[in-house]
Amino acid sequence: MRCPDPDHQRRVWIERQYPHPGYVDDLTLNIHIHYDDTAVLDDPSAAIGTTLRDASEAQAMQRLADRLDEILDALKPETDDASYLGHPLWPGVVKAAAQAHAALIR
Repeated sequence: MRCPDPDHQRRVWIERQYPHPGYVDDLTLNIHIHYDDTAVLDDPSAAIGTTLRDASEAQAMQRLADRLDEILDALKPETDDASYLGHPLWPGVVKAAAQAHAALIR
């Protein structure tokens, strides 16, 4: 898991400046990993013992889910990454993601 980095998001997700050939990363991929593939953001508490270690990780992931749900509800699914990153709710997503990242790597 990479620490949330708005510069990386802009450079890779919007400008498509990839660090090496074959590199894949965008907002859609990150959403699918956390909601669909691992389902951890659907119900973080249910992921304790499988994907998450404890309640503190689940709480941090729940805060991230809450912020992401807000912006996903505010914008249409086909909205481009630049619009998400430019939305007033995006800084809250980045902050919650950074807190979740810190909880997961401690």
